[in-house]
Amino acid sequence: MSAPLSDSSPVTAPNRTLLGIAIVLAILMMVPLLWLVGLSIKDNGELMLGTEAVFQAPYTVVNFANILRSSAVFGWLLNSFVVAVGQTIGVLTLSSLAGYAFARLEFPFRRALFVIVLFGLAVPEQAVIIARHQMFNWMSLHNTYLGLMLPGMSSAFGVFLMTQFFRAIPKEIDEAALLDNASPFKIFWKIMLPLTLPAQATLGIFTFLQGWNDYWWPLISATKPEMYTVTIGIASTQVNFAQSEGLGFLAAQAVFASLPVLIVYLVFQRNIVTAVSGGAVK
Repeated sequence: MSAPLSDSSPVTAPNRTLLGIAIVLAILMMVPLLWLVGLSIKDNGELMLGTEAVFQAPYTVVNFANILRSSAVFGWLLNSFVVAVGQTIGVLTLSSLAGYAFARLEFPFRRALFVIVLFGLAVPEQAVIIARHQMFNWMSLHNTYLGLMLPGMSSAFGVFLMTQFFRAIPKEIDEAALLDNASPFKIFWKIMLPLTLPAQATLGIFTFLQGWNDYWWPLISATKPEMYTVTIGIASTQVNFAQSEGLGFLAAQAVFASLPVLIVYLVFQRNIVTAVSGGAVK
């Protein structure tokens, strides 16, 4: 009687080498994060003498306790959450509608418009920042949630991703729905959109993370402390270390601000891995 086939393929020597390299690189990438965590649980007075004993006892949680007593950090977190969620909803809505139109509908200059949208992938944000700043200043949108969200609510990559995903869906589905007298919007909303949930999850995760970590535009648009996002708020406390509450407190703020991103990754790690490996656009 033959032995049962194994589901796991043997690890060859080249695979072991690649695995070892990946482990070493992962450890190297973890060192700055571990150093930051070590700083966050050390006494500020001890850190003033030197940072050599970051990974030596004693440790303290007083820095995190000071964060919980500070209302500014929670305000920054709320602003970042509102901006990131608003940008995510905007990108998913606009990218889905535009992707469906480019992939399934026939209208004049469709190809030309799609090429123009793709040009957005080649134009860096810094190239239009002056014109955007003047336009938002003219409309009095600076220091508002709408002003912080609008630039990130459109995504050329999102339109491209959704267009390619809609194109991969067999056209027989549309034809069957048309035979049942379904309107184009009903086909999009009831039939096509649910089939794109993997692509929407991928796009939504990356949009949220990008909105949460954005620094460049909030630095320009948010000039009032009550409108700071978490990236700008933490940066504002590091302008002068002599006047700050201590290096440990700054590190604790950074760790505290990273927790939502870590939670999003842990919850949606399978979708992130699928997106990175290219499985979301099959």
